[in-house]
Amino acid sequence: MTTLTREADLPSVPSHESEEALRYYSATQWQLVWWRFRRNRLALVGGTILAVMAFTGLFAEFFAPYSGTYRNPAYLLGPPQLPRFWNDDGFSLRPFVPGVTTERDPITLRLIPTVDPGIRRELQFFVRGEEYSFFGLFTADLRLFGVSEGTLHLFGTDDLGRDIFSRTLYATRTSLSIGVLGVLIAFVLSLIIGGVAGYFGGWIDYVIQRLTEIIRVVPVIPLYMGLAAAFPKEWSSQQVYFAMTLILGLVGWPTLARRIRGKLLTLRDEDYVTAARLSGATTSRIIGRHLLPAFASYIIVDLVISFPYMILSETALSFVGLGLRPPSISWGVLMQNAQNIRAIEQAPWLFIPAVFVVLAVLAFTVLGDGLRDAADPYSVSGS
Repeated sequence: MTTLTREADLPSVPSHESEEALRYYSATQWQLVWWRFRRNRLALVGGTILAVMAFTGLFAEFFAPYSGTYRNPAYLLGPPQLPRFWNDDGFSLRPFVPGVTTERDPITLRLIPTVDPGIRRELQFFVRGEEYSFFGLFTADLRLFGVSEGTLHLFGTDDLGRDIFSRTLYATRTSLSIGVLGVLIAFVLSLIIGGVAGYFGGWIDYVIQRLTEIIRVVPVIPLYMGLAAAFPKEWSSQQVYFAMTLILGLVGWPTLARRIRGKLLTLRDEDYVTAARLSGATTSRIIGRHLLPAFASYIIVDLVISFPYMILSETALSFVGLGLRPPSISWGVLMQNAQNIRAIEQAPWLFIPAVFVVLAVLAFTVLGDGLRDAADPYSVSGS
């Protein structure tokens, strides 16, 4: 197949550098996709945000000052301690966080944490802290930052005194990994089922489409409620995690499968497909080498747009108690603490994980749009 592209979409090449010009104008499809994609600044920003989220989530033990279960009983539902360079005592060259004192409410006798700006706790990098195990491979106690004395809570604490910043990093890893694994499962099923239905047609297509319609009409919320109730109470958080990922993947394939099937029905009788068939190419090679690349842009955008839906599904289900449950840490589990009037009035920092959800969804959306435009060989963007 011949890939159409505009000269404006290609890097400028001096006319006297013939070898360099030949390299650009004989570029592969993936090189052309990359050249188009990097011209979309918004998509690059979205991809960068997601890369930072994935990196910090993967190495959350190093970037988080505490473990996900660490409790500070002297700082229950405490406000964020934001780094600063000055207070009433003057300016400091090194960032520090204010100290915290507790006062007892004379009526309820409850300890109320109060930020004391007169106390300085210097922020230090590469400090030794609580020992952790990195995916069972090795143990370490080095963390990116912390304070020499006292505690540090950049996003504040919840009602049990757990550090929200640390838990948000662990939740980022859990929620993003569920989205990735769920989409990969759904994507593989969509390629296989949609590809078989679209290429062969006939009674095979009829049976597969009836199966797809049955899965599409199953009400999602009652299904999740039933499956959540079926999870054994003695299951560990890891078992619930993998079960949740599998469920999201198994119910997320019909839409993409139908689109792949429709495109294959349109392209399977094209001349180049007939030529490949007469040349003795196998069915898998015709589908994978000739048919799927013809509408790769549609597959890419559907695949990327599916990520936020998977993340939102996990977040919403965990938020209402139908998905992951403590001690698992995900964005939905963290937001369970923010579903009452007390949180809105007294602890608005409990909504910080929701900001990460919105940011991830927006980043996936703009990244998907950028990839769609870049992978479309007939796109005229970038002019």
